[in-house]
Parts: sequence; C-alpha cells; structure tokens
Amino acid sequence: METWRELSLFAPTDEHRLLADTIAAFVRDEVEPQAAEYNRAERFNLALFRRAGDLGLLGITVPQEDGGAGLDATAAVIVHEALSTADPGFCLAYLAHAILFVNNFARNAAAAQRARVLPRAISGEWIGGMCMTEPEAGTDVLGMRSEAVRDGDHYVLNGRKMFITNGAIDDETLGDVFIVYAKTGGRISTFLVEKGVPGFALGQKLHDKLGMRASLTAELVFDHCRIAAENLIGGEGDSVKHMMRNLEIERLTLAAMSLGIALRCLEVMVQYASERTAFGVPLREHGQIQRHIAESYAEFKAARCYVYDVARRLDLSSFGNRVDADGAKLFAARVAKEIADRAIQVLGGYGYMGEYVVERLWRDAKLLEIGGGTLEAHQKNITRDLARAPEMIRR
Repeated sequence: METWRELSLFAPTDEHRLLADTIAAFVRDEVEPQAAEYNRAERFNLALFRRAGDLGLLGITVPQEDGGAGLDATAAVIVHEALSTADPGFCLAYLAHAILFVNNFARNAAAAQRARVLPRAISGEWIGGMCMTEPEAGTDVLGMRSEAVRDGDHYVLNGRKMFITNGAIDDETLGDVFIVYAKTGGRISTFLVEKGVPGFALGQKLHDKLGMRASLTAELVFDHCRIAAENLIGGEGDSVKHMMRNLEIERLTLAAMSLGIALRCLEVMVQYASERTAFGVPLREHGQIQRHIAESYAEFKAARCYVYDVARRLDLSSFGNRVDADGAKLFAARVAKEIADRAIQVLGGYGYMGEYVVERLWRDAKLLEIGGGTLEAHQKNITRDLARAPEMIRR
C-alpha cells in the first residue's frame, strides 16, 4: 500500500501528511484496541473522545482565530476515513460533534457566541450534536413541526427530535450542547440549546441499533423550553442557508467514513484470501475470489478519488457544490456496503463472526445509505441540479 507521502491527491500538503500520520497512530494505538468492546456494549467512549480533543481533532475545520486547527475539507476527509477503518461508530459520534455541531456553529454563530461556546466544544469538555430529524420529518426537513415562539427576551420551543447522535452520552445523561432547528413564523430558524435549560429533556434512549453502536442515539424533547433570545444563531429564517452550507461537508465526511469501511474490508479480504487454502491452493487462486477482490479494489479506488477530488474543491465558507457532495456520498456508501458484503462472502463462516471485524463494518455501512440524506434523496438532488445546470456534467 502507498505511503501518505506518495499521495498528492489524498494528502496534498505537508500539513495534510502530518495530520495523516498523526491520525494513523491514534487509530492504531487508541481507537482500534477499544472498538469491539464499546460497540458490543453500546457505549460511547468519552475518554477517547476527549483524547481526540487533546489532539486538536474536534475543531479541525474551525478557523485558527476561533481556536481551531484552521484546516480544510481534505483534512476532515483524512480524519473520517482513518477513524472508520477501526471504529465507524466512534467516528459517527465524532462527525456529529466536529462537523454537525462545531463546524456548523463556527460558520454561522456570532463572535460572542463563538467565544463562549467553541473553547469548550473544541476541547471536548462539551459534547455537541445537531437536531434536525423529527419522528415524522426526516428527509423532508421543511415538514418539521418543532416551533419556537418569541416571548420577550426568550423563545419558547416545543417539539421532539429523533435519532440524534450524541443526544445522550450514557443511558441517563444528555449531551451538553446542540444546534436545534425549529420553525419561527413559518420559516426555519437555528438555536443553540444547552443541557440544563428548563423544558429540555432526554426522551427515548434508542438501543439495539443494527450498527454504529459506539455512538449513542436518542430522542430529545422540548416542552415549553425557554431559550434566551441571544441563543438565536443568525436571524429568524436563516436556517436554510445554515443547512445548505453544512450539508456539503456533512455528506462529504460521511462519504469518507464509507472509504474507511471499504478500505478495512478490502485489506481483511486480501489477507484472508492469501492465508486460507481451499482444494490445495490459496483462496486467492480461485476465480470467484479474484472477482470479489479485484472489483472491490477498483471500486474503492474510484470512490476514493471522487471523494478527495470533491474535498479539494469544497469551500467550507460557502456552498455551491451540492451535486458532487451528494454524488460522492451516493457512490461511496454503496461501495462500502458492497465491499463489506464481499468480504463476508470471501471469509465465509469466519466473516459472519465478530473475530474478523467485517460483520461489524457491514452493519455499520448500512447507516451511510440512510443518515445524512438517503440514497433516494441524493438521487433526487443530483437529477434536479443537473437539470438546472447541465454544464456541471463536464465540470
């Protein structure tokens, strides 16, 4: 396998290469050893998460003047790919904090808001998340029912949010701070809501998930929740702009998680096919196995080039590349699940067991076809965008 120093597209600068080396060591020494235990127990590894804060990973895309690393979309992709080779569940919790909350907040909040919140979020003292999905409104964001009504120097928020990653950090404890979307006068607005605000409570703790078990998912309830008006992010009705800006990097980093899953499954598949024999020869000598390995390699390489090319062109301070953020996730998510499935097939009965990790990665991969936009939503968006601007096909 190539070293990072040979990969100009995947680590184009010395800073990217240093980051890649740092995250590779972190994954090898600290993430991999705990992955199976925390996934099996459906527990969030808070100590490991705060260790990521020590390494400067929780504010990786935040400008340096706000206390972050000041790095770009390529850096975010490097981190998400690497973490997902070992523990996609932990990586999902990381994404919900570093991208859905921290990056979103850093790009859209006022200076005073950033100064108060970002130091605690970047260090890992506070665990954050983003609240968009509702019990009856997932992909149809405009169908959300949560509503905030102005009452003097507060807003009164009522509603429920569902499937919130980092909504809880254990069975009894809320996450610390959230970006919450709610309607104000028919338009969607963005609020900062902190643990301890009256009327904000933990609802259902969602156990027994198919995959991503090391990230905790919960329902959050807002019952006449009084939010200080100063916690409105931007102005009333600004949320569509906030969402569009952050959705591109969210979908790109989810695509990067798919790369990590595909990479690890491919490595396991190749190693097993070389070590295991059948009918007197290594498995790799059989045509059926060669097809699984060769097609997986080609698809992984194609997905990786697409994801990193989109990262290279993505401007975190604006938006306008939705078609390729959607396209990269659409393609990479399907590649990850297919390669994980092939890995199980190559390993046979061993692939079905937890010892070889591919069964866990196969379960984790499914979420990437649903979360952050379903495959069907990406297909709709891409078709609509290309119909409006067909010149993007040649771009």
